[in-house]
Amino acid sequence: MDELKGKPRDGALILDQPTQEDPSQYAGDGKAEEAAEILEELINLMDLDVQVEIRSDAERIELDVTGEDSGRVIGKKGAALDALQFLINKMVNRFPEGRRHVIVDSGDYRERHDDGLISMAKRQADRAVDEGKVVTLQPMNARDRRVVHMSLAKFDGVSTMSQGEGTRRRIQIIPARRRR
Repeated sequence: MDELKGKPRDGALILDQPTQEDPSQYAGDGKAEEAAEILEELINLMDLDVQVEIRSDAERIELDVTGEDSGRVIGKKGAALDALQFLINKMVNRFPEGRRHVIVDSGDYRERHDDGLISMAKRQADRAVDEGKVVTLQPMNARDRRVVHMSLAKFDGVSTMSQGEGTRRRIQIIPARRRR
């Protein structure tokens, strides 16, 4: 391989470093601290009384917001959390090397929200099978649609499909007896 170094090569991407990621390489990259600092600054601008805790691993950084005003950080249907998470991801991961997904949560809101979505999806899937009709859910954001699709992927007797565009995109739960 040494005779090829420095010469142009076509048709392949050859990596000189191991392809297995070492989780310890992220320990001191500073991204978790940078993300927490940005979130704290944004929350201070919102004049809210909360604290930010960091939990991180090789794949992601989770910032948990707790305190008196944590409900205001969540916003209506998690919209403020989603907006903060989007901004922080854009700011922390502006360079391609060492990207790590940042998740902003408050009091396990996301887990409770996902559990509610999964429960609703299964109830609607049962309804679709019982009635033999396609059930169309309310419009959802991409993250929520993914949770519903994944929760029903192994649900016997139904398939799911997204339909529509943008903020009007909805999931249809289709019983197995009736295919489109």
